[in-house]
Amino acid sequence: KESKKFRKDERRKARAQGISDDKITFVSKNRSINANNNSDTRKTNKNSTDPENEEHTDNNNNNNINKPKKSFPRINDLLNQHAQQQQQLQLRKHRLSNSTSSNIPSALKQKYIAIDCEMVGIGPTSTKSALARASAVDYDGNILLDTFVRVPERVTDFRTSVSGVRPKDISVKNVNAMDPEEVRNKIGKLLLGKILVGHALKNDLDALMITHPRGDMRDTARYKPFMRATGRSGGKLRPRKLRDLVWEELGKRIQVEGESHSSVDDARASMELFRCVRERWEKELEGKGGGGRRRKTAKKKES
Repeated sequence: KESKKFRKDERRKARAQGISDDKITFVSKNRSINANNNSDTRKTNKNSTDPENEEHTDNNNNNNINKPKKSFPRINDLLNQHAQQQQQLQLRKHRLSNSTSSNIPSALKQKYIAIDCEMVGIGPTSTKSALARASAVDYDGNILLDTFVRVPERVTDFRTSVSGVRPKDISVKNVNAMDPEEVRNKIGKLLLGKILVGHALKNDLDALMITHPRGDMRDTARYKPFMRATGRSGGKLRPRKLRDLVWEELGKRIQVEGESHSSVDDARASMELFRCVRERWEKELEGKGGGGRRRKTAKKKES
């Protein structure tokens, strides 16, 4: 406090004499003594040959030598990686172009229909799902049906960020929406005698409250080449997300994070995935007897 008061008083005196604050310097009485002592100490430290200090310095140098350097990817490696990704993308496009509908008779194409549904949450905990939108496309991806569905129960979670369904879409006042029974009948007529394609079809069929013969279902979530084993050393096969399969197999982006899903896009994506492996998939089914439960029931009727 005394030194602070001293500096304040001296500045006031200097201003009275017309001297600016920039030209005022305060020097401690012991500064010159301390400065001399410090310089002598530095010289002593430089000239000293303490073995412990030398050993510590050597250890630091050795640690710096043995410390691994950070590795950064080379530009050539990055370019090669990018080239490989582009090559894989071209292979996917080539595979997709080879599986286009132009090589398939129209009668065969008419056998396949893909569906997808969007649901909303009902009940006190919103864990129970109700049908809110249903879409169906043919082998070429043409829309056969796409409609919102009126929900008879109270909706507690519209799941708009995922389903894309808004309150006005399934409102009773929406004349373009259909009743669940009407949608169920239309989908049932479309699927009559057809092969059903989709991803995780059990969820869609449960929402529609309909069934379909297992032998006439092509679920891309349950197709083994599309599934992934759990664990490092293999294990039980698990279904994968549709968006991941579409990106790896087709090089397309769907269900982008932050954007709502589209049942039409998901149905088309499932059909495109199926088209890539249709011949192999159908041959595998033929090798196994090809009929699943439908063939078994047919044999029982014959017997």
